Amino acid sequence: MSNHHDAPLRSSNRDLQEIEKNMDRRRFLTKTSLGLGSLALGSLMGMEKIFAENPKVPPPLSESPNGLAELPHFMPKAKRVIYLFQSGGPSQLELYDYKPKLVDLHGQELPDSVRDGQRLTGMSADQSSFPMTASAFKFSQYGQSRAWVSELMPHTAEIVDELCFIKSMQTGQINHDPAITFFQTGHQLPGRPSMGAWLSYGLGSDNQNLPAFIVLVSKNAVQDQPLYARLWGNGFLPSQYQGIQFRSGKDPVLYLGNPENYDGKDRREMLDYLKSLNDVQLDTYGDPEISARIAQYEMAFRMQTSVPEITDMSKEPDSVYEMYGEDSRDPGTYAANCLLARKLIEKDVKFVQLYHQGWDQHGNLPGGIKNQCQKTDRATAALIKDLKQRGLLEDTLVVWGGEFGRTVYSQGTLSPDNYGRDHHPRCFTKWMCGAGVKPGFTYGETDDFGYNVVKDPVHVHDLQATILHLFGIDHEKLTYKHQGRRFRLTDVEGHVVKGILT
Repeated sequence: MSNHHDAPLRSSNRDLQEIEKNMDRRRFLTKTSLGLGSLALGSLMGMEKIFAENPKVPPPLSESPNGLAELPHFMPKAKRVIYLFQSGGPSQLELYDYKPKLVDLHGQELPDSVRDGQRLTGMSADQSSFPMTASAFKFSQYGQSRAWVSELMPHTAEIVDELCFIKSMQTGQINHDPAITFFQTGHQLPGRPSMGAWLSYGLGSDNQNLPAFIVLVSKNAVQDQPLYARLWGNGFLPSQYQGIQFRSGKDPVLYLGNPENYDGKDRREMLDYLKSLNDVQLDTYGDPEISARIAQYEMAFRMQTSVPEITDMSKEPDSVYEMYGEDSRDPGTYAANCLLARKLIEKDVKFVQLYHQGWDQHGNLPGGIKNQCQKTDRATAALIKDLKQRGLLEDTLVVWGGEFGRTVYSQGTLSPDNYGRDHHPRCFTKWMCGAGVKPGFTYGETDDFGYNVVKDPVHVHDLQATILHLFGIDHEKLTYKHQGRRFRLTDVEGHVVKGILT
């Protein structure tokens, strides 16, 4: 007995046979190729314009500087952040994580039970010996918090009661590029938005004449590892949220000035005409990147006035230069960038990112790290003091640290007066201060060898979640849909470190 569902199936088969009789292979391929060509043309010209009489054009991005309507999720403690990124991986064992037991263990082999099979970099994997190495520098306790600080950081030692040390930082990345990318974007591979771009996208700008996210890179630093513009890039967010690098010299922002014999009125007329063309393109294709382009042109026009004003240091008194150090008179140095960072946040720039290279001491560590501290210690401490005396530290967050720490064992030959240290992702130190962070506080603890975290570990995503939390953002809710998935800065991990919050 045949099933009643067979009738439609037999009819369908007869229709298919009839089509096959009337269409040979060449005609079939011709027609299907034309169909595919039409689809391709549609993707180029705007599918909705071809296949609908009234295309639904996606609404353009708002040019309002106010960010997303639903943010902040709760009352923020921070309005601005200055991130002092020390590229290369500063040695926590020479700066903040005091390990007196290493004096007695100096030169002895690192126990296998401590290392526990941890992978090594290619630079020390072939070593037959891993001698533990005590720091060549003395440590003392400072302030009411009695925080341990190396003699390399005498100026930072003066402000320890403002700082919150996190001595239990951890990362899964052991090499520079993925480790820096991880800290800046929440993922070890390129292509994700940077932290500053996320904050700019979510919270907008408080100053319509300056970008919400500005980047400063120290000139003349030891460039042991490169820095790429993607570290402050927008990733898959609209391009208006990328960081803008300010350089030292005549043109702090490249291509911002007018050409010769071209004045502001000419520029305004050109931008108005260009905007009208872009508006037509936006209405036609609905590409949100066109809105971003329009916003960037307008911002650049306003920056022609605001950037020369903000980078003019002539009105700073001598007392300020004395506080930051003589290098602060030389634009582009770390000290000058710290001073400029203070000026930028006074103008309500939301995210100021400083990069200072030269902390990658695989060899000659005593001499190399001493040089780095001489270039950075005074200006870092001056920035904190300056923010506090101006009443800005209450709602400005400052973060200091690199992408990982250094090993307890010496890389290469250990001599009486010289040694090096390899990359160490298992534990290292960062510090934070200012808005909503406990002052004069130490969080987390490492073992007597300075090799493993034994109390309160803090992952990279935890730090990122905590920074967003201080801005009133639930890190799990700040998302952006890209290629069918909702992405966030902390990926699928991260917990707010409530133990460091006031």
